[in-house]
Amino acid sequence: PIPCSKSPTRDPRVRRSLRTGFSHRFGNNTHTSLTSHPSASCITESKTNSSPQVHVFTMSEIPHILSVLVLDAEGKRVAVKYYDEDMTTVAQQMAHERNVFAKTSRNNARGDAEITLLDHHVLVYKFASDLHFYVCGAEHENEIILATVLTGFFDAVSLLLRGVMEKRTALENLDLVLLAIDELIDGGVILETDANVIANRVSMRGAEGEQATPLAEQTLSQALATAKEQITRNLLR
Repeated sequence: PIPCSKSPTRDPRVRRSLRTGFSHRFGNNTHTSLTSHPSASCITESKTNSSPQVHVFTMSEIPHILSVLVLDAEGKRVAVKYYDEDMTTVAQQMAHERNVFAKTSRNNARGDAEITLLDHHVLVYKFASDLHFYVCGAEHENEIILATVLTGFFDAVSLLLRGVMEKRTALENLDLVLLAIDELIDGGVILETDANVIANRVSMRGAEGEQATPLAEQTLSQALATAKEQITRNLLR
């Protein structure tokens, strides 16, 4: 268990994204709210028709993403982020990506997201042109939450790339794609799933009180320039 003082669930954005998953598991008659506890990330759980009860949640009970992958039509990586402690070497990651592509490449996931199991992992994936998007979680994770994360990421990238969902465009604007993943997931914990919020944060719309150009009115080059400025600011801090 991780002390609350260091828990990523103290971020208000995380609290918003987790409530959907918790209400799915515990029902609509349960109210959940984050609170401090010396031993773990914890949630006070109180039922409306009974006396308040406190249940302590460990990090293992919070939705956790193991990896976010963007592969091309041949299974080669375009952009990937791993949060799995068992996938620490490049060789392990490449082998995993080959298995993922072999498992899913023959499916037509160009409409709604598809779900499958692979090596005790849940894979949620969706294709667009020559790009394949994947979100991976442990086999006990809620597939609805994983699908929500995938949809948020897919739609955010579509907004940032102005609907041109092709490998060449993604590589030319790799900074935007990687920043979108960072706004989506932090250390495996879900931060945000709203595509518009993610895209606007990546493009630094209204950041630090600035009156920036709205994302919908920016050109692709403007959005990329803003993303590069964001990276430069982070490096200089």
